[in-house]
Amino acid sequence: LLFVCAHPAIDSGIRTPLMLQTVLGLDAEQIARAFLVSPKAMAQRLVRAKKKIKSAGIPFALPEPETYPDRMGAVLEAVYGAYAVDWFEGSGDLSHEAFFLAMILADLASDDPEAIGLMALIGFIEARREARVANGVLVPVIEQDTTLWDSTLTERSAAILARASRMGQVGRFQLEAAIQSVHAARAVTGKTDWRALSQLYSGLIKLHPTIGAAVSRAAVVAQDAGPAEGLRLLALVNAADIASYQPAYAVRAHCLSLLERNAEAAEAYAKAISLCTDAPSRRWLEQKTTELRKKMS
Repeated sequence: LLFVCAHPAIDSGIRTPLMLQTVLGLDAEQIARAFLVSPKAMAQRLVRAKKKIKSAGIPFALPEPETYPDRMGAVLEAVYGAYAVDWFEGSGDLSHEAFFLAMILADLASDDPEAIGLMALIGFIEARREARVANGVLVPVIEQDTTLWDSTLTERSAAILARASRMGQVGRFQLEAAIQSVHAARAVTGKTDWRALSQLYSGLIKLHPTIGAAVSRAAVVAQDAGPAEGLRLLALVNAADIASYQPAYAVRAHCLSLLERNAEAAEAYAKAISLCTDAPSRRWLEQKTTELRKKMS
């Protein structure tokens, strides 16, 4: 069904949202948050796409295997999108299903390094599930108890990523998996290689630029080169693009707090809280705000 939604007659920009809604069951509001657009705009795009499918008579037919490569990119995007949305906002059922779908895709396209890379990426993240939340509060990856990580799944994901890398075709999901592998290495080394993360994010932005990658790069650079440099990189991101992007304000607040610009940090934390859509992250942001106020008093 995912491959059906990736029919070449359907506009490439709506294929993944269409899969997320019609096959994976996300509503327009959830999809809109993932794509950083308004729910109304996303709903209108989905309605237009369905009308076009009907009026153009696009057949609802299973594609032949030889068409899979041309449709694979959109399918991988949808599976990862479903995993990410449920990871942050859902019950876990859909993210488990997305992980299962990623494994099927990696098996189906065993010669596609990006399909294999996606399986490794989700595997690295899934290995940290038990450590992600403590007492209802988000625990950032750099603060998580590594003894709670699933070492077997981490090692398996590392082996899968290595297999994808040997194919010699670097792609978005492989780079994101490599970023997660650097975090996973802390379980062995006891420290995070911020320089490696900065370089990987730089490569990711060149290959597949997104707001999330730009903000994440600013966050890791703040750890490596200092908060002032993190703020500088954050300022380079189009302000309109991050106006409703909660992580951008959280990163800004963290950098400002490290620079002792406490009033500005408090304002940024308040904005991040107002944009937060999942309870564990909101509680963590509120906790950081409380810590900041104590420092200010």
